[in-house]
Amino acid sequence: MIGERRDAILALIIDSYIKTGEPIGSKTIAGLLPYRISSATIRNEMAYLSNLGFLEQMHTSGGRIPSKSSYRYYVNNLMIPKPLSDFEKEYIIERLSVNAGDPERLLRDAAALLAETTHCAAFFNTVKDKLDSVQGVDIIPAGNGRAMLVMLTVGGKIKSSVCKMDCPIDKEFKSLFYYIVSEFFTGTPLTDINLGLIQSTAPVLGERVFDMLPALTSICSLCREASESTLVIEGETNLLSHEELGNEVYKLLSFLTEKKRLKDLLSQYALQGKENELLIGDENYIYEMKNTASVLSKFDYNNSQTAILGIIGSLRIDYSSVLPRVEYIMNTVKDFLQKGGITFE
Repeated sequence: MIGERRDAILALIIDSYIKTGEPIGSKTIAGLLPYRISSATIRNEMAYLSNLGFLEQMHTSGGRIPSKSSYRYYVNNLMIPKPLSDFEKEYIIERLSVNAGDPERLLRDAAALLAETTHCAAFFNTVKDKLDSVQGVDIIPAGNGRAMLVMLTVGGKIKSSVCKMDCPIDKEFKSLFYYIVSEFFTGTPLTDINLGLIQSTAPVLGERVFDMLPALTSICSLCREASESTLVIEGETNLLSHEELGNEVYKLLSFLTEKKRLKDLLSQYALQGKENELLIGDENYIYEMKNTASVLSKFDYNNSQTAILGIIGSLRIDYSSVLPRVEYIMNTVKDFLQKGGITFE
């Protein structure tokens, strides 16, 4: 701590700058403090805070604004969190409970809710798991010569597709289909399911191989989709309203659109990162994010599955309001993921 009076002055400067984006003068600060102190004394304290690296000048003749390091000090020592109302808590739980049994849809809902609640960009990334395997596949007649396939992996991923069938999905077909799934697909790693595996079913299927082929190739496609990592970004356009990002916002948006570097970063974070982390300014790992504040949360679930959920905003986000709400959303997601989802009998 740097002293009660300096803490109070710095907190006022940061709170004001977060709200207005403008420097605050010594006279205004004097009027906001709960005790009498001269403007000259405040200017001396501001000079001291500048020497510590907590304040900087936008222009030679301009007022002082918070530095990147001051936001870290503010969050760790000065910030007074704004608690959530009961209504906010109920709303978050209601929004996230809709797809609580499907991890990927739950994470997508959470990213959308984070973007809505924080007015930042939000994202989730599921990390590729080479050991994930098929738990079960169901086939449902959809009429007009079509069938819906629904696949569940051991890692809790649910994938579905509709395929065109050239034969009726009757009791005999279903019995054969489930036998083939049980013998060739269930328990097989997603990355091992390919056209070669499908060809190996031919001796068992005999003359029905061509009837079964559309369903089996659809399963192959679902496995390929489920085996890859998924990165979804919500609310990128929110960043355009963060005026302090200036022209840097376009570099940031290009970085988010390109996705590959962010995906690589999050895959690395999944291996070495903390469970929860707030990164401010230069603490961020990517050059395009050096003028942002970001929050990352890592979730391990269904034994071997890992996902990252996070937000990206400007340095001027309302930390006292944003951080408690992000934390509540992250904790709610964690609870739902740990409870697990559906299973196929």
